[in-house]
Amino acid sequence: MNSNLTKLALRKSFLKKRFALSDQEHKDKSFAIANNCLKLPIWHLEYYHIYLPIKAKAEIDTTLILTILQGKDKQVILPRTKGSELEHILLTDITKLNINRLGIPEPEKGIKISPEQIDVIFLPLLAWDKSGNRLGYGKGFYDNFLSLCKKNTLKVGLSFFDPVEKIIDIRSEDIQMDFCVNPDGIKKFTS
Repeated sequence: MNSNLTKLALRKSFLKKRFALSDQEHKDKSFAIANNCLKLPIWHLEYYHIYLPIKAKAEIDTTLILTILQGKDKQVILPRTKGSELEHILLTDITKLNINRLGIPEPEKGIKISPEQIDVIFLPLLAWDKSGNRLGYGKGFYDNFLSLCKKNTLKVGLSFFDPVEKIIDIRSEDIQMDFCVNPDGIKKFTS
């Protein structure tokens, strides 16, 4: 595969690769990613933001990481879309989830958490490059959200696949990841 593709070409290519995974491969890779997350130097922190998987887009099963967070007694925050922005809702025992118009499982309502309170964010992505740039679906939800977080919030991408060499049309407002976790391990980026 050409290692220098545009965002549009990468989105198509990596969605196709994701859909090509068998159910067993999807399960095994999601499990390996969750296990590799345990090796991240993040577990001393308190507030963790995690997305729930869009099944129709064959996203990583992040419920495995959610189980780890709950087992470690962490404060878990889930995103909820509101227009073109994200709200951040604290997960509690009474949180009710709904599937929104984009197919995203999200909290119906709950206690809102400010982006400045969040210590770690697990980021959805389609592709990533060796410099720590992530490629999402192009709606800008996470770019806007990340710009509101404190400087030392740790940004952890999750991917089924290896990085491409370089995403060529990265914008100056695109915020790089601190880590990306895939089934083979963890890649740490330094800014």
